Amino acid sequence: MNPILAMLKENNISNEQVSELFQALTQNPLAAMATISQLGLPQESLQALMGQVMQNPALIEDAVKELGLDFSKVEEAKEKLQK
Repeated sequence: MNPILAMLKENNISNEQVSELFQALTQNPLAAMATISQLGLPQESLQALMGQVMQNPALIEDAVKELGLDFSKVEEAKEKLQK
């Protein structure tokens, strides 16, 4: 299992909340940051997760694919943010 998804499950984040988070990520990465802050994750878990993502951004793509979402939407959102 993807380490991002595993950490969310370890912190009792429901499948529905995980799907909502990644759906937000594929539509608007900034909104996803607000969504993740509302999950009530312990600060140390959130910092560890961010560290993993910073070191290996492909983890996001893997998690999106594992959830059956369209990763091209993440790329589109990222391009919009860069403009």
